[in-house]
Amino acid sequence: MDERDENSNRKTFEMLSEESGLAIAVVDNHPREVYVSNNNSICRTLNPDGKFSPACAEYCGKALEMTAQSGGTVAFECHAGLECRAVPVKNPNTPLVAIVGRTFVRSDNYRRATQRSMKGDWRKLAPAELFDNVLMSASPATLDRTARQVEELIANARSQKKAITVKTDAPIRTTPKEISNVVERFNREIRRDTPPTGEPEQIRVEQVVEAIPEAPPAPVVAAPVAERRSPQTQAWRSFFGSLLKSDYSTACETILDFVGDRFALKSLVWLDRHDNRLENTVAIGDMKNRKIRLGIAADDHRLIEAAESEIPLSLGERSGTTKGVRTMNLFPIGVGDEISAAIAVLDTLDFAVKTQIVKVCRSLAPQIEILRLRFEVKEGEALTLAVKRFGQNLKKIDSDDFWLRLLQSSAEMMRSERASLLIHNDRSEKLDVKAVVGVKEWTKNNGEIGGRVARLVFDKNKAVAVADVTKTGLPPANPERQYKTKSFMSCPISIGDRAIGVMNFTDKPGGETFNRSSIDLFQAIAPQLAVAIDRASFKHKAGELAQISVTDSLTGLLNRRYIEARLAEEIKRSNRHGFPMSFMMLDVDHFKSYNDEFGHPAGDEALKLVGAVIRDTLRGADVAARFGGEEFSILLPQTTAEEALAIGERIRHNIEHANFQHRLVTVSIGVASCSAELCVSADLVSAADQALYESKRRGRNRVLSFEEIGGRRNV
Repeated sequence: MDERDENSNRKTFEMLSEESGLAIAVVDNHPREVYVSNNNSICRTLNPDGKFSPACAEYCGKALEMTAQSGGTVAFECHAGLECRAVPVKNPNTPLVAIVGRTFVRSDNYRRATQRSMKGDWRKLAPAELFDNVLMSASPATLDRTARQVEELIANARSQKKAITVKTDAPIRTTPKEISNVVERFNREIRRDTPPTGEPEQIRVEQVVEAIPEAPPAPVVAAPVAERRSPQTQAWRSFFGSLLKSDYSTACETILDFVGDRFALKSLVWLDRHDNRLENTVAIGDMKNRKIRLGIAADDHRLIEAAESEIPLSLGERSGTTKGVRTMNLFPIGVGDEISAAIAVLDTLDFAVKTQIVKVCRSLAPQIEILRLRFEVKEGEALTLAVKRFGQNLKKIDSDDFWLRLLQSSAEMMRSERASLLIHNDRSEKLDVKAVVGVKEWTKNNGEIGGRVARLVFDKNKAVAVADVTKTGLPPANPERQYKTKSFMSCPISIGDRAIGVMNFTDKPGGETFNRSSIDLFQAIAPQLAVAIDRASFKHKAGELAQISVTDSLTGLLNRRYIEARLAEEIKRSNRHGFPMSFMMLDVDHFKSYNDEFGHPAGDEALKLVGAVIRDTLRGADVAARFGGEEFSILLPQTTAEEALAIGERIRHNIEHANFQHRLVTVSIGVASCSAELCVSADLVSAADQALYESKRRGRNRVLSFEEIGGRRNV
């Protein structure tokens, strides 16, 4: 193949890649990429120089081998969850294979990629590069169709022994490269004068294809672009082209404004999926500041069928006025068989408008998922940093003003000028006010705090965020309280499934409202709050619970009974919410000889100092306990294995350099972390103990993880 042939084929590959919204990569037998068009940014980041990483080498790196064994095109899904088609390329000089796709087809694969970036093996990669151009296809049919086009291109070139090129006197596409084929298909459909038939749609290439140098021109398969593009079409293209340049929340609002203006609608709501529920996050027109409660789950078969059949789901909606019952048309948005969002319209719609809105939702789905992914990664990074800072602030809180400082730190985190903290009193069965911020003076004359909302939140153990309290039907607050805004949030504080208190927040600066994101932020710090409050409560009850004391009398740390109970609760939380969690076992090296040489009183003093060093080294949410004898254990909520090893190393170093009275004292530490396979109390303790044993066997005064020693669950 000469240089002219190679360049012309590359132009055609680029055209197919642009048209389909998929990546097309050509790989040789080394293996390495020799050409790629519209590459998925995940692939580009994992293989920056075109040479495959070990993980990618098992898939794209073996694509040539797979096609040689099968004798034709092979479909595969790689380790990143990307769907691909490998098409063999007969080349007289070097064996080649064309890899078509590199796209997400299933939403669960897409979600796993997000988790790998935030908490898994991709967390060290820059999210801005990793998700810069994420490809997503509506269905495997797009991949199969594009793979067939590549097969035909290769077959034609081989049979004619000539290269295929494309005239470039008209642009291939006017939308940005990252806009998917779904958008392009929508733009073609919107230009048609009649609705599409039930026949399978064929890709229309708006160019002239010819052979070089002497073959007769191929027929034009579509009318010239200039004759077919109307001002309306150009407006659609401009709108879709701008979406990926905005953030997720702005895009949702922009879409509602666009649909409202385009179809003269007055009542529209954007619904986002949260915990298998569709909740309104943005609204325009008559629906602004109104709460919508849907009677169906996000995974309800009716929503999935509506998305597949491209017919909106009609629901009865009682408006609460004399107008009686109105019809809500729900237009699902999703990728594959998972609904992630929806547009709700309460205006009266005819069939033509419904059809157009369905096309909008279908076309938007891949872009919305890409924006959502970017948003989740960005929010995840910000949330991790905020939670870390919050934990550092908790550590600085002393016992004298514990409740007030705890509430002040929480209110600062939630950007709330006024807040209250209520703790359940097991004897009186009431919520006792522990602290209030943002109020100069509070007395019973101001009314009982928590009487309107907090008690309901506590009993149901479920957080609530309200944008406008006047529209909830709640009794009005005492005017003496002088609230600045109408928005508030009330959140339970729980240990396991047991609520122990409630925090209330209101009066955000600038009149901002509390929403679902506010609840998510609070739930991220809730485990640390629960641990801090639980410890404070146990210390307060120490005298009453003398027979079952949770505190070790020698070191002042918690005891084994407490740590085992807390470990079980944190494992439940980790399994339920996917939070990372680690557990650490620590043993004082050669402690028996220390006792034998210097006496047991000296040994007790050494253990006290070890306990003090551990307590001073840990963060506010961490829980340390004396497990027994010279053995200690540490529970590290929301802590990855890598972070746990770093904490363990700090503890080991600080103990080694502490000023013990008689001689140097060191410790050996074993670490185990929750995973999909290892997140049961007994397994986690046993795994940490195995790592501790191996640490002592390898010479003591070191930190080892269960994963490092190649541990196997033999419990």
